[in-house]
Amino acid sequence: MTHRLRRSVALLVLGLVALSGLGGTAAARTNVAVGLGDQNDSMFSAPAYKALKLKKTRYFIGWNAASKPDQLARTDAFVRAARSARVKVFMHISDPDFRRNKGRLPSVKQYKSSVGKLVRRYKRLGVKEWGVWNEANHDSQSTFKNPKRAAQYFVAMRSICRRCTIVALDVLDQPGATGYIRRWYAAVPRSQRRFAKIVGIHNYSDTNRKRSTGTARIIKEVKRRDRTRTAFWLTETGGVVAFGGSFPCNEKRAANRISYMFKLAKKFRRDVKRLYSYNWQGTDCTSRFDAGLVRLDGTTRPAYDVFKKALRSFAR
Repeated sequence: MTHRLRRSVALLVLGLVALSGLGGTAAARTNVAVGLGDQNDSMFSAPAYKALKLKKTRYFIGWNAASKPDQLARTDAFVRAARSARVKVFMHISDPDFRRNKGRLPSVKQYKSSVGKLVRRYKRLGVKEWGVWNEANHDSQSTFKNPKRAAQYFVAMRSICRRCTIVALDVLDQPGATGYIRRWYAAVPRSQRRFAKIVGIHNYSDTNRKRSTGTARIIKEVKRRDRTRTAFWLTETGGVVAFGGSFPCNEKRAANRISYMFKLAKKFRRDVKRLYSYNWQGTDCTSRFDAGLVRLDGTTRPAYDVFKKALRSFAR
């Protein structure tokens, strides 16, 4: 074999190796888009956040915020900061009072009027992804015992948010979730069911107890009830640093659960299309709930490093 021929063969082999490596990387990528939810616009200017190169965020807003100038100002600042950072906002309607069993359930007319104002205000700022009602089956939400009203809100949202991407139903992976889903679908008019194309899941329990049963049950129940190819978004999840007595303050445990969060997303990748981890800003365990990737002073926690590394094999 001549020197020139040997050189050509060597280059060909190197090229094939390189291509196989690229193919392996592409195959390893999980096609679940990852975002990060928070309620503070300062997140977007943090160097550690910028290093993540995220393109999606989630923000929840009280259904009656249109009559609350202070809340509108905070939301305006968040949406504008996200837009400046070229991050797409998914906005989720919620009860403004998170105390358990204290929320006031708005009528459908009130929902259409108040939420309609929010939709018009923030669509002008580029917000075209909306959630009908945050964590509808949890007792911090006034929809907790009324899946029928939550279904009516879905129909209302479709009428006030034309050409929007809508998360029709959003549930927590807690006992009774499948029953809530069943009653919700029963309350949606048949003519509207095919438009319920996205269902949100808060799978905190699965993520932080390192299981998958709650997520699996929710997906299975939705598939039994719908007649469309429903996509699922993990609209709120994450590694809990502290939460009451069940999860005492522990940053290392939270980092481990962030890793498991990504494993769950990969496990359910045929159905799950997005993952929104919550949240950015921690409280140094001074509040009942803390799941932040950074501490109060802005320094990163171990969970941040795990999150950043896992992002390499996920979509944005």
